[in-house]
Amino acid sequence: MKKYICEALGTCVLVLFGCGVATITGTLYGVSPIVTPLAFAFAVVAMYCAFGHISGCHINPAVSLAMFLDKRINEKDLLFYIISQLVGAFVGAALLFAFLSTSDIVSQYGINQFGFGANGFGETSQFGINMIGAIVAEVILTFVFVLVVLSATANKKASAYAGIIIGLALALVYFIGIPLTGASVNPARSFGPALMGFIATQDATSLSQLWVFVVAPLVGGALATGFWRLVCAPKKPAPKAAPKPTAKKEEPKKPAAKKPEPKKAETKKAEPKKEDK
Repeated sequence: MKKYICEALGTCVLVLFGCGVATITGTLYGVSPIVTPLAFAFAVVAMYCAFGHISGCHINPAVSLAMFLDKRINEKDLLFYIISQLVGAFVGAALLFAFLSTSDIVSQYGINQFGFGANGFGETSQFGINMIGAIVAEVILTFVFVLVVLSATANKKASAYAGIIIGLALALVYFIGIPLTGASVNPARSFGPALMGFIATQDATSLSQLWVFVVAPLVGGALATGFWRLVCAPKKPAPKAAPKPTAKKEEPKKPAAKKPEPKKAETKKAEPKKEDK
């Protein structure tokens, strides 16, 4: 149960801080292609340090699917990890809405001007990318990210630095992904803001496009796992065959030495007693 709570809390923090930075700094200073990726990266590093030893700190259904396909978690963990991540993402988006709803700026312009860091394509994409482009971008970005996660967590020598490596990989894909789709690479991270945005504004645009940011990252994660297992995974040493027992040559049995018969004690004949004269 502890690991499911950690997954929910970790995803909540990822959405609250990552999407929060994207929303607030985007409102105050315009879109920042540097600050937002770093915010998501720092959130991953922090949560990995906090929960990596308990749950592995997936905080991403695409990563959990990859771990399942690589036989690192079972079916039960896969199901409850994903449920925990979705719940945590929604709670994080709800907390972000609670912060924004108390702001004078939000009251002035209306809550519908703030997208909660939701993903999108077409008119909601900064680069104007269409649906096909969004699917291709998310598959590729998730493939790269999940491949790094699988490698970093499989290498025991790099386990102490896995959180930093994973955080940097997330920042890398977000640098290019944010102008295209807002950078999902994580179905839970897309689910929370899309659902909360619909509840707060009754605008279903992000919610109607959500399927792209669920399916594409899952496909990218599955492809990364297949590539990892075929190309990158360390080969397990073949078990050593037990040595075949060599048939011992039977030596001819030596005749048993005859035991010397015990000498019979010689009985002296009793001499007749001489009569005294």
